[in-house]
Amino acid sequence: MSLMITDECINCDVCEPECPNGAISPGEEIYVIDPSLCTECVGHFDEPQCQQVCPVDCIPHDPQHAESQDQLYAKYQLIVSSVG
Repeated sequence: MSLMITDECINCDVCEPECPNGAISPGEEIYVIDPSLCTECVGHFDEPQCQQVCPVDCIPHDPQHAESQDQLYAKYQLIVSSVG
């Protein structure tokens, strides 16, 4: 599944630059994650980097966007192929 940012976000700005897919951006009140770009860092890292750096632990899995590891990897390949 992709990840989401909850309203516990303190807008500390540390997650956005850590996302290798550019899925994190400032929203109206808190940062948001674009589920079409979030691969949970599959293809880049072993663990989601945004979760690793978040000081308030406000980046859980998004139950509305459930995806398997294979689906996340396929999304990663699509993103990488469209960039290059």
